[in-house]
Amino acid sequence: MVFPAPYALNGPSLALRAAGALLAVMAYGALMTGAGSAQAHDVKTGDLVLDHAYAMPSLAGVANGAAYLRGIRNRGDQPDRLIGASSPVAARVELHRMMLDAGVMRMREVPFIELPAQAETALRHGGDYHLMLVDLKRRLQDGDRFDLTLKFERAGTQTVKVWVQTPRESASSGHRH
Repeated sequence: MVFPAPYALNGPSLALRAAGALLAVMAYGALMTGAGSAQAHDVKTGDLVLDHAYAMPSLAGVANGAAYLRGIRNRGDQPDRLIGASSPVAARVELHRMMLDAGVMRMREVPFIELPAQAETALRHGGDYHLMLVDLKRRLQDGDRFDLTLKFERAGTQTVKVWVQTPRESASSGHRH
């Protein structure tokens, strides 16, 4: 490895500079990969692991929004159900499923979302399920955080922190998150 002129010195100053540079590169790498915050996205409750709760910024003048989870993993031997949700940012939260009805995709409120044993259920934008935030009390803006309380039939109640963020790709490219 060839070092630029200031680092090409011999002696203790070279070792100190190299160690400082290494620490800076490691800190930058941790910052860029999200180390330290990635674990904060997973929340465990009972046999369930709730992975990365998020919402997209709401549009001006639109009363409703949606919250999502990258997934809910049921590591247990028994099925569970998501049976309700609430949040201080909305008058109410409904469980919704996208369904094909006579050739038309429709969004319907459902009484629960089944969480099979030893399986993962996605609640992602563009997917089958999401949490509809009805009558938002304020506009959701990129960078906001808010609480979302989820109620499960077996695992009980768990509050997660939802991160409002713009998807990495636009709607025209698949809305991946």
